[in-house]
Amino acid sequence: MDTIDYIERSTNKIKKEYVVAKGALRWLYYTPGGKITLHMLLKRKLASTIVGHFMNSPLSYNQVNKFIKKHKVDLSLYHDEGGYKTFNEFFHRRIKKEKRPIGEALVSPADGKLLAFQNLSHLPTFFIKGSEFALHEFLSDEHLAEKYKDGSMVIVRLAPTDYHRYHFPVSGLATESKSLKGRYFSVSPVAMKKSIKILSQNRRVFNLIKSKEYGDVLMAEIGATLVGSIVQTYKPNSVVKKGDEKGYFAYGGSTIVLIFEKDKITIDADLLKNTKRHLETEVKMGETIGR
Repeated sequence: MDTIDYIERSTNKIKKEYVVAKGALRWLYYTPGGKITLHMLLKRKLASTIVGHFMNSPLSYNQVNKFIKKHKVDLSLYHDEGGYKTFNEFFHRRIKKEKRPIGEALVSPADGKLLAFQNLSHLPTFFIKGSEFALHEFLSDEHLAEKYKDGSMVIVRLAPTDYHRYHFPVSGLATESKSLKGRYFSVSPVAMKKSIKILSQNRRVFNLIKSKEYGDVLMAEIGATLVGSIVQTYKPNSVVKKGDEKGYFAYGGSTIVLIFEKDKITIDADLLKNTKRHLETEVKMGETIGR
């Protein structure tokens, strides 16, 4: 899988995303030697911690310009353009507000590629057989799992080249985050193609946003291989506005999952249609994704 097909929403055309470190990911997830390495080292916190320390140190400075040139990052979208002292300063750079206007109704929490399911019962038909997503395993809470049974789900995948701060998709009272320990598997489609269970096995942090319009929206941030940390910047148990910053990921691609109670939202039809075609849709933070 050298490239990933996705839908560019503004044109409704199929585009190709080039997988960062595709060769290494294929080796890790599809060869005997790679699988041993993955289970012995990379999925453990040690590797991510070591990489995280490096990306926070001045030694990582030389990687910034290389990354910008290789992936053609438009620095004019961000604050402190060109003034980054470490790779992580660049990686979780702040975007200029005017570059991400906040839309009507329910909006995307991040820049990334999106999959949408109006009903969680549709998940088994999308992912590989034998790789079912179990809500009680993902939340590690039987009561919450029952609350969101037959609800809706949105998965936003952030590639390493994306803007890595995430924001609230709705307004409401944001509860304190709960952290669940886990491994550090990659969330790249190269890995996800093997098993959706990765979402329930990786380290994840989630909280509720108690919204008048959309009920209790569950928002989860998921760590992955070489993600140094998941940092929450919002004040727990406070009222937040749609589009307010919630936190950021340090180095590495990662994923955000939104889960809604049954019949509380209607996801935009184009997102559902693309998902049924097994295609992600490119979205930007603040873009309307449902009502």
